[in-house]
Amino acid sequence: MSDFTPRPGQSVDGYDVTGRLGTDYYQVFADIPDEDRAIWQRAKDYVDEVGTRMQEAWDAAAYPIDLAMRMGELDLFNDGIDHPDLTRFSPLAAGLVNMEVSRGDGSLGTVIAVQGGLALRTLALFGSPAQQERWLEPVARGEVPAAFALTEPDHGSDSVSLETAARREGDAWVLDGAKKWIGNGASGGITFVWARVDSPGDETHGAVRCFLVEQDAPGYTGTVITGKASLRGIHQAHIVLDGVRVPHDAVLPGAKSFKDASTVLYSTRSGVAWSALGHATACYEAALAYAQQRTQFGKPLAKFQMVQERLAQMLEELTAMQLYCRHLADLESSGGLRPTQASLAKYHNTRAARRIAQTARDLLGGNGILLENGVMQHLADIEAIHTYEGTESVQALLIGRDITGMSAFA
Repeated sequence: MSDFTPRPGQSVDGYDVTGRLGTDYYQVFADIPDEDRAIWQRAKDYVDEVGTRMQEAWDAAAYPIDLAMRMGELDLFNDGIDHPDLTRFSPLAAGLVNMEVSRGDGSLGTVIAVQGGLALRTLALFGSPAQQERWLEPVARGEVPAAFALTEPDHGSDSVSLETAARREGDAWVLDGAKKWIGNGASGGITFVWARVDSPGDETHGAVRCFLVEQDAPGYTGTVITGKASLRGIHQAHIVLDGVRVPHDAVLPGAKSFKDASTVLYSTRSGVAWSALGHATACYEAALAYAQQRTQFGKPLAKFQMVQERLAQMLEELTAMQLYCRHLADLESSGGLRPTQASLAKYHNTRAARRIAQTARDLLGGNGILLENGVMQHLADIEAIHTYEGTESVQALLIGRDITGMSAFA
């Protein structure tokens, strides 16, 4: 119980703005199947369990990996991956988990994207039976942190031009290069390294392949990137590969070109759209709760016309985001989802989430910059998801190529 005593000039000790309000103005999620709803509830319970520690971790730029891997214990890492040894999540259930976890904390939402959407999916799609037998369950259960290393210091949006090299030496592969912004890349687990084969005379020379590398391998150095103002509760690494030697069977046999890396990225793009919806929901609901609790000029903010108009604008965009995500899940369930449709959802939702977060921050006034009220943290984290899995500009060019039939990529 609070021991706060009202005083002249301060009538309340704070505002309760981080609770769920269940916003669903168009009843987009009213008909969710019971099985999917149970998975969604598991994600809600998890967020409530870890929320306080994660807020402290974000403030301190610390990565509580035990909390992150707890999602594996609760079987929340399956990102809609279809594999006989994994619990099957429908696209809708996978989206709801992404949404709910991101609504609680964006760093944890990124953990799902990395551990489940990228790493686990890569292993499930392209790994050999032996690789899957050894690693699939430990990664899915959060027993081993896993990373997906594609982006390089010199190659982000143009990751197709990656320069990390893999050459054959006898019965082994030797990897040299650098990767950047790699979630879980310095967490003591495994990394799926995408590299270009540099072995003249080899039939795969010049091809992009994927290699399973244990992070304690000699020559592998993962350094945590510091100074981040976004996603502060997860560590991303700058990786240096200096003559890292791995056995010949470390290559994932199903990953034979950059197109395979793109398959993984396209699949996780839907998750980013759902993640943006989670962030936006938290911001809208915080703004609505604050407007109802905060009194200025003798009446609640919610009674001011300008405030009601802002809330209506935010709800308009939030509802559109919900409709995008629900139909995205329906398309995926029917097998009719095209990659550029996922791009459009990511493009729309991260842009809309940005606008909602900015409006919410403004509506909360000075209280909007306090981490305890959530909005500022979500606003900062949205900046990261707006960029990763393909920037706004890249998504626009992918969509533009699809609708015009002409490529504008340089």
